[in-house]
This record gives sequence, structure tokens and C-alpha cells, in this order.
Amino acid sequence: MSKIYEQLRDVWDVMVMELSRVFHDGGVVILFIVGTLLYPLIFAFVYKNECVRELPIAVVDDSQSVESHRFAHKLDATPEVVVEFECCNIEEARTLMQQRLINGIVYFPKDYGTKVANMETARACLFCDMSSFLYYRSVLSSASAVLLDEMQYIESDRYGRAGMTGESASQMVQPIRIDDVKLYVPNGGFTSFLVPALFVLVLQQTLFLGMCVLYGTSRQERLVRKSIPTHLRQQGLLFRVSVGRALAYFLIYFPMSIINLIVLTRLFNLPHIGNPIHVILFIIPFLLAAIFFCMTVCSFVRHRDSGIVVFIFFSVILIFISGAIWPQSNMPKFWLFFSYIFPSTFGINGFIRINSMGATLDQVKFEYIMLWVQTVLYFFTASGALHILLRFRIGRNASEIV
Repeated sequence: MSKIYEQLRDVWDVMVMELSRVFHDGGVVILFIVGTLLYPLIFAFVYKNECVRELPIAVVDDSQSVESHRFAHKLDATPEVVVEFECCNIEEARTLMQQRLINGIVYFPKDYGTKVANMETARACLFCDMSSFLYYRSVLSSASAVLLDEMQYIESDRYGRAGMTGESASQMVQPIRIDDVKLYVPNGGFTSFLVPALFVLVLQQTLFLGMCVLYGTSRQERLVRKSIPTHLRQQGLLFRVSVGRALAYFLIYFPMSIINLIVLTRLFNLPHIGNPIHVILFIIPFLLAAIFFCMTVCSFVRHRDSGIVVFIFFSVILIFISGAIWPQSNMPKFWLFFSYIFPSTFGINGFIRINSMGATLDQVKFEYIMLWVQTVLYFFTASGALHILLRFRIGRNASEIV
């Protein structure tokens, strides 16, 4: 019993010492607390509108027919675009596009109305601004919606001319009613599927950057030995050091995670149909895996600002290989297995499935188990890295033994 008490006391001492190091470094406090809360707020406010609305477009109508006018009026009535210009020719519309005054062009050739009236295949051309995916998506979706509506109108008109009216004509045009339901992303917007993934990534990346600053400062000022109790360092009880430090970071980041992943998703009305208890249970292995992973990597950081380069380089890569933007099924095998190194990959996928898609822990069993596997693996690598640093000389100066 006394041995257990001694172990717990050692872990407690390390945890208190690590918390003291964190809160005595203003830069680390800003990254751990202010940055962790501020980044999600910025993302949520920037992408709050979900979709791009009322994009200006131009219409070039060489047909000047009832059919082309009807199409243009319906297009103007969609929420995504607004017809700002009616140009005389395609060159005038192209000039407006080059001047960034419009984001799309709809062109009706001279024979458009005639072909529609004669029940022939008619063509209309759509030109989209590809400088932004959201511009392209909004213009294309509005034109597609109007096209489908026009096809139904033309079909109904043709059946009416043939003497079929009412319910019989409606069933011929649309024999099966189709209700378009966007699963898990009700607004069909950019925010609902991207921002929750960013919330998870922010937790890992701010933790990594803050620990780089903390560990780099200790290396620069040659204080790493002083950050470990003497008897633990001399007796090689580094597992206790790793546990104590991990608990310190966990105490800071667990409430931050609750705020980011549960409170903010509801505050900004992001998808949150999952059980909060399942989210909390999933957060625990993710945080532990991320903590031990960062402890492993940051043990070899030699300068306070070294982590900034890695942070900037890897942040975009991690969001892509996580599968939140590009499906993992379409990734080369190398990048798929490479993504398994990082806790954020399993954290993002599991959190989105629980919180946005209503999955249970059993339904994200693969991600949940892999996070616990990473927790155990990175616990040993973190302890091993600390052992290496305490045993061998790092750097040119012999006094820089940590």
C-alpha cells in the first residue's frame, strides 16, 4: 500500500510541477487556453453563413424567346445567384468576368427557343468562376435546379398539348416523387462538414505548439533536469514522469475539449445529434493519444520557436489526410497508412460520426480502439524519448545534457 501511495505522490508532484511550468510561461498559456478557444470561434464566425448567396451573374440571350426569358427569371429567383447584367454578346460578359464583377455567365444561342418549342434538344451554356470552389458550386447548383424545373415544365406542356392534363400528366412527368434530403448536413453548407473537423485538429495542434514552446524553452535555458524530480531521474522512474505530465495537460485540455466539441457546436448550431456522453468518452483516448504523441515529438525540440514551422507545414496536410475533405477510400495506400500516425485522423473521423451522424461508441469501434492503441504506444515512446534525452548528450555543448 505504501508503494502505491509513493507512486501516486510522485505522479502528483510531477503534475504540479508541470502545471507550474505551464502557467509561468505566458506564451504557453496563450496557446493552451486562449488559442484553443479563439481558433474555433474564428472558424465558426468566418464560416457562419454556411453557403455563398446572391452571387452576381450575367445572361447573354441571343434567343430572345419566351423560353430563354423564363429560364433567366427562374435563375434570378434562386437564392444562390442574382442576374446583375444582361449582356449583348459573350465578349461583354467575358470582360465583366475578367473584372471580377460577376461569377458566372449563362448563354442562350439563337435557336434555343425554337428547339424547345419544336421538341428538339436545346442547348444553353454555363460558364462558372473557378477561382473558388464555393462560387462554382453555387452557380452550378442554381443552374441545375432551374434546369430540372424547366425540364418538368416543358414535359408538362408537351403532355398538355397531347390532351393529357391534371394528375395523369403529373404522373407522366414525375411518376416517383423525389425528396432531396441532405443527410447530416441539413443546410448543404461548407461549415457543417469542415468546422467540426477543424475543432478537433485545433486541440491537437495547439497542444503540440504549446508543448514545443515549453520544451524548447527548457532546452534553451538548460532547465530540463530541474523539471524532473531528482529521485525519479536517478532511479529511472520515467514512466511516472510521463503519467504526471500527461495528467497536467489532460486537466487543461479536457475542459477545453468540452467547450469546443460540445458547447460551441450547439452555440453555432452545427450538427450535434450525437450523445454528449459518447462524445466525452471518445474525447478521453483522443486527448491521451494526442498528449503522448506530442510529448514524444516535442522531447527532441531544441528551440522555443522550432514547432511553429512544423505546425504550419502539417496543419493543412492533417486536415486533408484525415478524410474530412477528401475521402480516404480515394487516397493512395501510402497516405492512408501515413495518416494513422496522427491521433487527429481517428479523432476527426470518430467525432464527426458521433456528433454529426449520431453514431454510438460501438459504431466507431475502430477509431476508438486505435486511439487507445496510440495512447499505449505513444506512452512508451514518450517515456523512451525522455530516457534518451537524459542518457545521451544532445547538441554541441556538453552542458546541454537534458
